[in-house]
Amino acid sequence: MSILFTHAYYLSDDPKEQKIMKPYPPLGLLYVSAYLLSKNISNDVFDSTFYSQSAQLDFILEKKPKVISIYTNLMTKIEVVKLIKKLKTATYNFPKIILGGPDVTFNLENYLRTGADFLIIGEGEETTHELYNTIMANGDFSSVTGIAYLENDVVIKTSERTKFKELDELPLPNRDAIPNEKYLETWKNNHGESSMTISTQRGCPYTCKWCSTAVYGQSYRRRPPHLVAQEMKMLKNKYNPDAIWFVDDVFTISHKWLTAFHEEVVKQNAQIRFECITRAERLNEEILRLLKEAGCFRIWIGAESGSQKIIDAMDRRVDVNHVKKMIQDTNSLGIETGTFIMVGYPGEKETDITETIQYLKEANPTHYTITIAYPIKGTSLYNEIENNITVRPDWETSTDREIDFKRNYTRKYYDYAVSKVVNEVEFHREWIKSQNRDLLKILKLKTKSILASSLMKIYK
Repeated sequence: MSILFTHAYYLSDDPKEQKIMKPYPPLGLLYVSAYLLSKNISNDVFDSTFYSQSAQLDFILEKKPKVISIYTNLMTKIEVVKLIKKLKTATYNFPKIILGGPDVTFNLENYLRTGADFLIIGEGEETTHELYNTIMANGDFSSVTGIAYLENDVVIKTSERTKFKELDELPLPNRDAIPNEKYLETWKNNHGESSMTISTQRGCPYTCKWCSTAVYGQSYRRRPPHLVAQEMKMLKNKYNPDAIWFVDDVFTISHKWLTAFHEEVVKQNAQIRFECITRAERLNEEILRLLKEAGCFRIWIGAESGSQKIIDAMDRRVDVNHVKKMIQDTNSLGIETGTFIMVGYPGEKETDITETIQYLKEANPTHYTITIAYPIKGTSLYNEIENNITVRPDWETSTDREIDFKRNYTRKYYDYAVSKVVNEVEFHREWIKSQNRDLLKILKLKTKSILASSLMKIYK
């Protein structure tokens, strides 16, 4: 076969994920692989998640593809660059390398000068198909829309490709090409239940300044509900996962779609426990009921901050009190909740962090994640802080997470602010328990919270 799809995420090299052990397959890559198969173009896939780079290179050496298509993102960029440099040698017959993914759109020259031959900007299916045929025919690359490449040491970027309008034309991802059993076993062994992923939509029409829309754009396109239910039933019959994670940005964005989805899932007997992400203003009592009946056991409801001032600065366009109420209402229906928190956003002060702590205490989500804000190139946030960047590490050996900018307080301050938030919220949770209070745990949490507060003052 002349084309091989791969990525550069290696679970064995990721100590953080080794503590969590919730890996998911590269769904986007599998969609492109399936699309080429639908066009009668055979291809190989090497899913590197459970393997080493050495095993990956051995596989490539065995297959000897003429074209290698690699998915890259913010998290895998460093390893992708290393992989490209190894592949562009005589050992591998200098294959043509195509890169795609959210990180390439605003880093065209950087990626091309590391050795990539072509970059796919935006959605990958049609562009990869056309580009592959052009490579094999030694044709005119300037006629292929949605790509970038070097010509006479100058970056050439062709016109933008029109995005898929009818997602029902897409074949299901080529899951047969990856070791699904390894994902299922890893989940089962570490969490007592297995999980798989499904994508139902592309694009997001919302305007959050920190969020990248580099691949699917600021749009909303959705697969028909009956096809999503069919995919759920297929996974249920073929792999029998205990749960599904819908990877969509805002699962309940269309109430009309969700109502039809609920009907199809019930009609097709396709229920599998699932979790999803959404926005508070796209939830209400009726939607929560439909979600629960369809099998939803957990909803992640975006918040990002407990301070309305910061939410407005992010252009989230949501009321923090409504977010809190939706989390509480979801909890009361017996559906687990999750929320996302970000500290260190431009303009954030200590009072905003205090409001975030109070928000988490009152909302009481089942789960929450917390990160320090970082600017992704190409986002509105990056554009706003670009002139105030204080740390800009070497591109090849770092990610956007390591970029720092002038904030109200030092970076160290926000490191300890994360600790403050977590320990204060967990202290509150333990303290309000009417039974089975763990007094030693309570003491430890409060001590850590006080220590974090003291260190925040030092680094303020």
